[in-house]
Amino acid sequence: MTNSKSPSNWKDKTDAEWQSQLTPTQFAVCRQKGTEHAFTGEYYTTKDEGIYHCVCCGTPLFTSDTKYDSGSGWPSFWQPMTTDAVTEKQDHSLFMHRTEVLCATCNAHLGHVFDDGPKPTGLRYCMNSVALKLEKTQK
Repeated sequence: MTNSKSPSNWKDKTDAEWQSQLTPTQFAVCRQKGTEHAFTGEYYTTKDEGIYHCVCCGTPLFTSDTKYDSGSGWPSFWQPMTTDAVTEKQDHSLFMHRTEVLCATCNAHLGHVFDDGPKPTGLRYCMNSVALKLEKTQK
């Protein structure tokens, strides 16, 4: 897994540098704000325990303890691992009003957050599987 504490400035990497590190699908989603098709991602149904990291820089983003089945076809969480793990930005693309979720370390597009989630937060962080890398907990 990439080290999020790397001395390089993740936000200054060029597209060519990202393309050499990511698969074409990861690049399209994370760096070009794409979306994987619903019900196709690696993690939307996984029940494995662990920590979900940013696929681009390795920053810990979410834990399996906050993951739930939202029925949306994407992995969903009711809160990030820490308040500073992600940033949010208003997204008015595709004639919709949504809140985009980005990795706070490298600015990777992760997905969107909605206010229709479960308690205790009432939020649904709807993430793209290709933007995440699960580090499974050792049993």
